[in-house]
Amino acid sequence: MNKNLERLYNGIIRENPVFIMMLGMCPTLAVTTSAINGVGMGVSTMVVLIVSNLMISLLRKLIPHEVHLPAYIVVVATLVTVVQLLIKAYLKSLDAALGIYIPLIVVNCIILGRAEAYACKNPPVLSVFDGLGMGLGFTLGLTLIGALRELFGAGTLFGFQVMPAFYQPIGIITSAPGAFLVMALIVAVMNGASISTRANRKVEGGCDGCCASCAQRCDTPKDASERGEEAKV
Repeated sequence: MNKNLERLYNGIIRENPVFIMMLGMCPTLAVTTSAINGVGMGVSTMVVLIVSNLMISLLRKLIPHEVHLPAYIVVVATLVTVVQLLIKAYLKSLDAALGIYIPLIVVNCIILGRAEAYACKNPPVLSVFDGLGMGLGFTLGLTLIGALRELFGAGTLFGFQVMPAFYQPIGIITSAPGAFLVMALIVAVMNGASISTRANRKVEGGCDGCCASCAQRCDTPKDASERGEEAKV
């Protein structure tokens, strides 16, 4: 598979930040009261992800290792400020719906994680596709959760009435506990379909192959012994 397409596939499917890696849970659970909120938050985060990955990749050889994390935060904070001002100017209703969660993109672990794990070690084009893949995966995750909560909690989808007139909305779905219920339901379905989350794979099977996001060494005693046996053969 082409490396650029592989980064897209990893971000959307294999390393989906919402359903597989379980990252960015604060905005995922807080703003997804409707599908349009999920799209707005996801696209805002995706724009910051793409541009921050690009800039950090371009500057990766110029940023001293001792101050790399503060430098990443400055880059991300600048981009988030630009995105926030644009949303305030042109999308006032979305700004009112997302509120404090737009500036909190600065400390979203997805963005800082991709900067540290990928963008600072890879060329600009691959870093852009990595940000695009992760951003699309995040957007799809938030949109799905928001759509389910809006559909069953209000009977609408993207603001349009889709449920029949006799349908009684389940109010708890659009409240804070509803976010946890919907997320738990999706994860339960994934587990039933043998689509394990990253946390489950690490507990049940050890290494999950997501090297870009793994901080552990692969030189376990078992791996070392296996390599030794292969060398003997």
